[in-house]
Amino acid sequence: MDDISTNVELEVLKRYAEASRQPDAALCCPVTYDARYLEAIPAEILERDYGCGDPSRYVRKDDVVLDLGSGAGKICYIASQIVGPEGRVIGVDFNPAMLKLARKHRTRVAKRIGWANVEFRRGRIQDLRTDLDAFERRLANRPIRSIADFDAAEAARREAGLAKPLVADRSIDIVISNCVLNLVCPEDKPQLFREMHRVLKPGGRVAISDIVSDEEVPAHLREDPTLWSGCVSGAYQEREFLRAFENAGFYGIAIDKRDAQPWQTVEGIEFRSVTVTAYKGKEGPCLERNQAVIYKGPWSAVHDDDGHVLERGVATAVCDKTFRLYTSEPYARDIIPVPPRVEVPLDEAGAFDCARDARRDPRETKGTDYKTTSEPAAQCCPESSCC
Repeated sequence: MDDISTNVELEVLKRYAEASRQPDAALCCPVTYDARYLEAIPAEILERDYGCGDPSRYVRKDDVVLDLGSGAGKICYIASQIVGPEGRVIGVDFNPAMLKLARKHRTRVAKRIGWANVEFRRGRIQDLRTDLDAFERRLANRPIRSIADFDAAEAARREAGLAKPLVADRSIDIVISNCVLNLVCPEDKPQLFREMHRVLKPGGRVAISDIVSDEEVPAHLREDPTLWSGCVSGAYQEREFLRAFENAGFYGIAIDKRDAQPWQTVEGIEFRSVTVTAYKGKEGPCLERNQAVIYKGPWSAVHDDDGHVLERGVATAVCDKTFRLYTSEPYARDIIPVPPRVEVPLDEAGAFDCARDARRDPRETKGTDYKTTSEPAAQCCPESSCC
C-alpha cells in the first residue's frame, strides 16, 4: 500500500471513529427509511447513520445478508427484521469504534424484535477472507520482531483465510452496502468486487448504494484524504461503477435509483447517490437443449453482458444456462420462454454452438418429425367470441 493509500485509510479510520462518538452530518445524504423498522433501533445508532441510500429494501424473508461497511449497524438491524428469525445478517466493518457501537445494542434490539440473528465481524470489505480480530489475537501472542516473523504472520493469515475465511464462499444470498465502496483505495477496488462475487451463492444478488461522479475525479482531489473520507474523492465515475460489476462477473446489472440532484458538487464535478443491483450465476458450461426465448419489447433489440442479441418477437436460440437466467429475475418479465416439445435430458445435452445463427428454427423445438394436426382450442377467447 503506497503513502497516499495509507493516508486515505488512516483518515477514513479516524473520521469514522470520531463519527461513532459524535454525529457528523457531512457524511450522509438525506434518506427515507421504512419507519416500521426504526422503532426497534436505539437513537444512538440512528443518530450515527452515514449512508446515501436504502439497500435494505432489496432484502427478503429468510435471506442470509452481508452488509459491507456496516458501521453503527442500522441497516443490519433493519435487515434483521425483514429476514425474520430464519434469516441471518452479517455486518463487516474495519473500524473498531463503529463495531463497538453496533455490538453494544445487539441484545437490546433482539429483545425488541423477538429474535437474535445479527453478528458483526471485523474485516476489510476488500478482503473478506481475513478475520482481523483473530489475526490481531495471533499478533498479540506472537509479536512481529523480524522479517521472518512478518513472513510467518502473513503466511498464517493467508492460510487462515483459506481454511476459515471471515465470510465463506457461496454463503450469502444478498450483499448490501450503503455508501462505503467509495472509501476503498483504488488499487483494492477490483478485489472488492471479486470478493462480493465469491461470497454470493449462485443466483445471489447485490444491492449497492454509493456515491458516483459524473466526470472522472482528477488526481489532486483523489490525493486529498479529507475529501476521500467525505465520500467524494474515492467515488467511481458512474459508467466505471457499472463496469466494475461487469468485470467481476455479475449479470443483470441495473441502476435502480439515481438521484436527480447531486449530493455535492466540487470543482464542477457532480457527486450523487445511486443504487445498483446485480446478480451472480452465469458461470458454467453452455449446453444445447433446444431452448429458445422471445424478447417481448418494447425496444427493437437488446443485447446482454455476454454479447447475446435478442430481437423483438424472434425466437432466439440459447443454451440451457442462458435459458435459466432469462426466465428468472431480472429478465423474466421481458421474456417469453420457448421450451422444446420434448425435453432434452441434461445428461444427454451436447455443447451449445455459440457461433450458430441466433434464430431458433421452430422445428428445433417441435422436432423434425412433428406432424400433429389439431382442432381449434376450445377456449381460445374465453371472454368473447373467437370469430
